[in-house]
Amino acid sequence: MSTVLVVEDSVTQREMITDLLKGSGIEVTIATDGVEALEHIQGQCPDLVVLDIVMPRMNGYEVCRRLKADPKTQKVPVVMCSSKGEEFDRYWGMKQGADAYIAKPFQPTELVGTVKQLLRG
Repeated sequence: MSTVLVVEDSVTQREMITDLLKGSGIEVTIATDGVEALEHIQGQCPDLVVLDIVMPRMNGYEVCRRLKADPKTQKVPVVMCSSKGEEFDRYWGMKQGADAYIAKPFQPTELVGTVKQLLRG
């Protein structure tokens, strides 16, 4: 079973994303901000990361850059999932190394479909 790390500071969003992924047969672990996410990944590397951008302590752009710069985690797919839905935000997210960018509010099928597609690799 694939493991996805959901990094999201909003409890509501985190629970919704977690429920969607679990409902699709995916194991989910969570982190509430970027620093916690990086600590978690050092201990247990997930198969994919769903990453919010606007978070306390460290934003999603920085987390993504660090993951893609580290040889141990550079192959882990990153799905940015953010309320920053402008074309520039999407462009900037992809520039940081994100494998996909989903703007909130999103369709559940869009998130699940994107995650599953990247897990198949």
